[in-house]
Amino acid sequence: MAALSTAQRASILESTASVNGWEGSIRSGKTIASLIRWAEYVTAAPDGHLAIMGWTLTTIQRNVLDPLINLDPRIVRHTRGSNIAWVMDREVQLVGFSDKRSEAVIRGLTLAGAYIDEATLMPEQTFVQLLGRLSVDGAKLFWTTNPDSQSHWLRRRYLTRLNALPDWRVFHFTMADNPALSAEYVASKRREFTGLWYRRFILGEWVSAEGAIYDSWDPDRHVIPWEDTPPLRRLLGVGLDYGTTNPSSAVLLGLTEDGTLVLVDEWRHDPAVSQHRLTDAQVSAQLRDWLATDHLPYPSDLQPEWLFVDPAAASLKVQLHQDGERRVTDADNQVHYGIRTVASLLALGALTVTDRCQGVIDEAPSYAWDPKATEKGEDKPLKIADHSLDAARYAITTTETFWRPWVDDWRQRQEAPDADPADEHLAA
Repeated sequence: MAALSTAQRASILESTASVNGWEGSIRSGKTIASLIRWAEYVTAAPDGHLAIMGWTLTTIQRNVLDPLINLDPRIVRHTRGSNIAWVMDREVQLVGFSDKRSEAVIRGLTLAGAYIDEATLMPEQTFVQLLGRLSVDGAKLFWTTNPDSQSHWLRRRYLTRLNALPDWRVFHFTMADNPALSAEYVASKRREFTGLWYRRFILGEWVSAEGAIYDSWDPDRHVIPWEDTPPLRRLLGVGLDYGTTNPSSAVLLGLTEDGTLVLVDEWRHDPAVSQHRLTDAQVSAQLRDWLATDHLPYPSDLQPEWLFVDPAAASLKVQLHQDGERRVTDADNQVHYGIRTVASLLALGALTVTDRCQGVIDEAPSYAWDPKATEKGEDKPLKIADHSLDAARYAITTTETFWRPWVDDWRQRQEAPDADPADEHLAA
């Protein structure tokens, strides 16, 4: 591990308050500093229960336990999937707060210490409950987070009142505080994020969502003629957003030989245009007919591998199964993560759209944050003209495991200062 920065060392030494927080940009070194402090605290914590809290047990493993193990394998003993871990030979309860029952879990605990991963994701009532459970004399809370909305409860209720909270210490970090990052990496991340995500994740600002969501969208850059679809490795799958009174849209995602993504083709039915609604059976029939057509402008044996359907479209999934469609599976519908992923791909130039995907092309420029939700401290897109974009997001997010290594390799070739001429030719 690289030597700690001045900011990291200071935060470890000075986080002696009852509540200690690390906030700021991504990859800024705040998490590793907080984890070193947490491990140090656990060794000397007073008797009582200890807890690590995060969105799910999976994210706790990835964001907390694995980094601690990387620091020193002796720090943590844990069986994956278990809600108990041993940190510095102290038993620690693992609590995921995506489950509404998490508040009830901690309600029965008397805590001597707790660590929160991504505190802005925690429900406010759970946080308040947690503060009340840290009742052992000398108990301390440690939390980390990336910034969120200006109106988020953590900022509004606590961070703007730090002068009135003498038992709180909060440390702000930027990428400059992480000595492990190269200049090339920082420049790469600055290119990857745009708009809201740039201000929060790169600048470390607490800002509200406003304006266009895909602010880097440029038809001249992102839209290509279908006839110019590049050679593909795979047709990864189709994302399907299903509506009854609203449009239904299916968007096909391909992985190119170069390692980028392309939205190749689209099927769409809009009742407002056709003046009639389709039954589940009719949607299934039309969709299956479309899936069986040629989606590429050149001879190819590639077929769509999966059909990712909105998890809420239960009746349509049943109909598709009854009609013999075996590629159906639930789409990953993490809205914020999906939007962020699509925005990043567009900013990098790693995602293009053929002119057959007219719904995506029409919706992208007007896709915007909901100002009424923003007033409440929430980041929500306007639910207007977003059906093809939702379908594309389903396909992209659900297949990330398959395409991510190829896109990362493509990006490295673009950013390599001494790239091989052959690589430059591929990237052209």
